[in-house]
Amino acid sequence: MSEHDTSHPFERLTPAFLMDAVETQGFWCDGRTFPLNSYENRVYQVGIEEKEPLIAKFYRPNRWRREQILEEHEFCFELAEQELPIVTPLVNEAGQTLFDYQGFMFSLFPRRGGHAPELDNMDNLFVLGRLLGRMHRVGAVKPFAYRPEITTQNFGYDSVEFIRDRFIPTDLKPAYESVSADLLQAIDEITQQCGEIKKIRVHGDCHTGNMLWRDDAPHFVDFDDARMAPAMQDIWMLLSGDRFEQTAQLSEIVDGYNEFNEFRHTELRLIEVLRSLRIMHYSAWLAKRWEDPAFPHSFSWFNTERYWGEHILELREQMAMLDQAPLQLR
Repeated sequence: MSEHDTSHPFERLTPAFLMDAVETQGFWCDGRTFPLNSYENRVYQVGIEEKEPLIAKFYRPNRWRREQILEEHEFCFELAEQELPIVTPLVNEAGQTLFDYQGFMFSLFPRRGGHAPELDNMDNLFVLGRLLGRMHRVGAVKPFAYRPEITTQNFGYDSVEFIRDRFIPTDLKPAYESVSADLLQAIDEITQQCGEIKKIRVHGDCHTGNMLWRDDAPHFVDFDDARMAPAMQDIWMLLSGDRFEQTAQLSEIVDGYNEFNEFRHTELRLIEVLRSLRIMHYSAWLAKRWEDPAFPHSFSWFNTERYWGEHILELREQMAMLDQAPLQLR
């Protein structure tokens, strides 16, 4: 499929289609629709007559099964029941949160305003640490029955195989195969040394785009990537800068986290492991979605000779990071 092909399923999501879908749930649309920043799924703000606008999320076909999406919703409601600031889906009169319309599954959410948290603010990191500590207490109560785990196999080996077989330029293939094999071997060795790693239900994609700061507190949105994973999966993405800066940031987060939960110091070794797996998985995600016309348009830098050269360099840098001693709390 070329980047100009408009036969992708999401091409059917015209304003009229969106409003027709939303109106099946008893709302009367006022004709205003506005696309929000989302690529894996499609998310829109939809105006409602004499009411606040709603957020309509149309799930990518064939990504999650119905029971996996409903399990995500259930997790959100569990968190909200514990008074955690989570944006939960709307429930219709039949008690449903996931609806069907002409081949699409979709959900509706209340609109919530806010801005991205300032992660260079230590007070904000402390607050986020407290919130994650509370969230992970709920996440540890029981496992997901249908949603997958984050593993070296599905985020690492499977991603490398897909890129190697379908995307990496021929002249870069030997370098890519070599560095990815070394990196995966190092990851396997570290995870084996860590012994049993406790996996809980986590947000899974805990970056600033999925947090709204309002009323002096963060609100988490978009649990679409919720999986079983180490608690560190929701923590390491809040870290940035050099080793000294990351140590200070992590210490502040953990101070907040320990007010409601026990931070597992053994997971410090997983920071660069999880970062490496995300880097590999992210490239494979872009590659797997390249048939979606929105991706070549929005990620024009991807799948170029320069991109793959820089990706290989990034993997080499991760090898060096894995060789270093893990971060230590102050």
